[in-house]
Amino acid sequence: MPNTVQLENVSKSYDHFVAVDALSLEIRAGSVYGLLGPNGAGKTSTIRMMIGITVPDSGAIRLFGEAFTRSHLARVGYLPEERGLYKRMKLLDQLVFLAELKGVPAADATRKAASWCQRLELDAWMGKKIEELSKGMQQKVQFIATLLHDPELLILDEPFAGLDPANVVALKDVLLEQKQAGKTILFSTHRMDQVERLCDSICLIDHGKAVLQGDLKQIKGKFGRHDVQLEYEGEDNFLGDAELVQSFNNYGNYVEVRLKPGADPQDLLRLAVSRARVNKFELMEPSLEAIFLEVVGKRDA
Repeated sequence: MPNTVQLENVSKSYDHFVAVDALSLEIRAGSVYGLLGPNGAGKTSTIRMMIGITVPDSGAIRLFGEAFTRSHLARVGYLPEERGLYKRMKLLDQLVFLAELKGVPAADATRKAASWCQRLELDAWMGKKIEELSKGMQQKVQFIATLLHDPELLILDEPFAGLDPANVVALKDVLLEQKQAGKTILFSTHRMDQVERLCDSICLIDHGKAVLQGDLKQIKGKFGRHDVQLEYEGEDNFLGDAELVQSFNNYGNYVEVRLKPGADPQDLLRLAVSRARVNKFELMEPSLEAIFLEVVGKRDA
């Protein structure tokens, strides 16, 4: 498949602060892509250049196989990190207005907006002003507005912020449907745990630079399986004594263990069984957050 988004050595500075530093990435059509990293890493600055809000100091941006022009925005749905709703406008009127700005006829916009509101449990609030809604409800309104013109590319900056677990699941289900329909989805977030299960490919950035990118499964495969989740009854002092344990985090009812390179997980299992009652022993892939910290630690060193 062709690339929906392509950035080539894109840089952006504000006075003496380098927000994005020679960043290159490619997002395949029909894929889910994660632009991940801590707050201040340059994710939002990258997105703003991607859709023409700001202009890069250097480098090239291509959307849908062409050099970026503002006409491409009709094919893009953008959920910004900073929400932009009219507080005194009624919910349904707001959605219809935003859809009309994207070229959707009023009658179609009204029908689609009402349908989405019903699905995301906002139908009882359609006549209410935005300022009367909770932050989570406002987030769902903005999410619906992102979809109403049926965009080919969805760009979602911190999409799950302010949502409870049930609404996170509801939005996740919608996004999976969008992927199945062939849409391209870009997530930008500092909460790596929220999107790593959804992404096909990722780019981890830090201080405006890409520190790791590519196919998510291949990346995790390169880092191996050195993490163990262990549930047990008894004392945990054997973990500190064990030569094969690099570090561990105890959460009370279970512990996450990072093994030293080359250590055999079976040795840890034998040690645990000899010292405690083991209820669960699971070899796990490293999380993206753990991978990121390892990569950034090596760069800083």
